Amino acid sequence: MPAIDARARTLAFLALVTGGVGIGITEFVTMGLLPQIAEGAGVSIPMAGHTISAYALGVVVGSPLIALGTARMPRRAVLIVLMVVFTVGNALTALAPTYELLIVARFLAGLPHGGFFGLAALVAVALAPPGQGGRAVGTVMLGIPIAMVLGVPLGTLAGQELGWRATYWAVAALGALTAYLVRVWVPWTPGRPEQSYRTELAAFGNLQFWLSLLVGAIGFGGMFAMYSYIAPTVTEVAGLDQRWVPVFLLVHGAVSLLGTWLGGRLSDWSVLRTLVIMGLGSAVSLLAFWQTSRWLVPALLTLAVIGVSGSAWVVALQLRLMAVAGSARTLGAAMNHSSLNLANALGAWVGGLVIAGGYGYRAPSLVGAALSVGGLAVLGVSLLVHRRGRAATMG
Repeated sequence: MPAIDARARTLAFLALVTGGVGIGITEFVTMGLLPQIAEGAGVSIPMAGHTISAYALGVVVGSPLIALGTARMPRRAVLIVLMVVFTVGNALTALAPTYELLIVARFLAGLPHGGFFGLAALVAVALAPPGQGGRAVGTVMLGIPIAMVLGVPLGTLAGQELGWRATYWAVAALGALTAYLVRVWVPWTPGRPEQSYRTELAAFGNLQFWLSLLVGAIGFGGMFAMYSYIAPTVTEVAGLDQRWVPVFLLVHGAVSLLGTWLGGRLSDWSVLRTLVIMGLGSAVSLLAFWQTSRWLVPALLTLAVIGVSGSAWVVALQLRLMAVAGSARTLGAAMNHSSLNLANALGAWVGGLVIAGGYGYRAPSLVGAALSVGGLAVLGVSLLVHRRGRAATMG
């Protein structure tokens, strides 16, 4: 890729961040609108939570398929196509007349998620100055926390006032805008014509690749177990009006913005240490939220720690997967989002199970803490394998 100046790099990053904002809104706004979606679709809140799992499943399925099918193709063209599919999926969400079709639409909307972020990360690293790959990845991943600061609270408020379908129409429009901005501002970036399916699939033979995927799928499921049901937690546990839900989403989004920035810089220091520190922070804060969710200020403070820990963890895990994937960097970059959205599906599902089992809306936080500890256990195995590999190499 030819060198570009700072202004052109900024515009390219802005286009990619815009796409991330749209993806962040559509992924997280559902959690704030679960009561409205449940009422509109004529189902219970745990049943409405399956729309979250359907989106996550779309990410899990789409990420490897897109990575394998597009590794040789020019990256800008693939990014544009992915945003077109994203736009269609969200428009169909807004139009869905039945619960079953809503589930299908959410699955379709999730398909481009991992492929877009994976390719955006690769483009960002290619555009970044030497030694600033972590910061570049952190920058393009700011779309999700920006969405959580502005888009998700505003989308939740709009959905409460104008109907939940209006929010997904707005997301579809943002997807169309991103496709245009990518075409105009992102430089032409070649694929890797030398890549083959065999080369990409070789990553699945790497134990560290699988362990890193499990760290995200299990560990990050903790945050989703709690966050998927944040709306009824605010209203039923804390006893607050539904208008407080966007405030909670805003706080989580604001600190996630900080966490993403912090994760990029800490990862340039040490990816593995960042994963350990932030995994511990996530486990402890989720356990604390089980208690603090009953009171406004303590709940918001605890939620802030959860947001910083989780968002920094995502950046570090993205870089870890890109590293352990070896030559299959397209697959590694995309599979991070399969891992995280498997966590999304797992967290929403298990959280819904404990609620449906009569344990109340505080229970998902305990489940979340347990999942975070599980992710740390897998990370411990990964670190042990890493150290033994280094010792064998030095010996």
